[in-house]
Amino acid sequence: MAIVEVKNFKMIFGNKTVIKDLSFEVKKGEIFGLLGSNGSGKTTTLRALLGFYQPTGGELFVDGKKYNPEDSLVVVGYLPEERGLYRKESVIDTMIYFGELRGLKNPREWSLKYLERVGLLDKFNEKVEKLSGGQQQKVQLGLTIMGNPKLLILDEPTKGFDPMNRRLLMEIIEELHKKGAAIIMITHYMDEVEKLCDRALLLKDGVAKAYGTIAEIKKEFGGKSLEQIFVDIYGGDNE
Repeated sequence: MAIVEVKNFKMIFGNKTVIKDLSFEVKKGEIFGLLGSNGSGKTTTLRALLGFYQPTGGELFVDGKKYNPEDSLVVVGYLPEERGLYRKESVIDTMIYFGELRGLKNPREWSLKYLERVGLLDKFNEKVEKLSGGQQQKVQLGLTIMGNPKLLILDEPTKGFDPMNRRLLMEIIEELHKKGAAIIMITHYMDEVEKLCDRALLLKDGVAKAYGTIAEIKKEFGGKSLEQIFVDIYGGDNE
């Protein structure tokens, strides 16, 4: 069964068509790569799915209906590319606040365990603005995965991470997947897609250029690596 369905989705801003009749689905429990160069329509699609944008045409569903966080039975965790934290608050107060919103029984305990896992326990009382960009990103990820979301949407989750922290983040994503979460991941790292994703969609100018399992996409393009396929399709774009 699908947890996400996008049917004949169109998105027009002014006189610019950003998405052109796009259809795809994300199955429950799978890791799905949403790929493309900058400006290809990836983030627009996710924002329309979550109700931030009203689609010009078509339908976008989470678990069979339009997503509304107030009445949805599906907990969704969204990590946007543009991170947003309360910079003047302490790390622990920020996490407790969001944990309470998510209905955690003991958000402080959960938060401290998470901070220990990602090497930030000694920063728990620091103001968010005092953390490095990578450290803030780890905090943001913690807010995203609170409450064991059934659907995780991760927009460039490892952007700016060094190799060690990228590996840690990938381990956390794999653990959530094993617990049954479906994950949509936007990334420019094709090795992450090859390692983690069950299926993928490659967008260019709002049009699907490839869609299916990783093996199916490779076969369609003559057995090339995903990185080479990406270069072939998007080589003329600005990354």
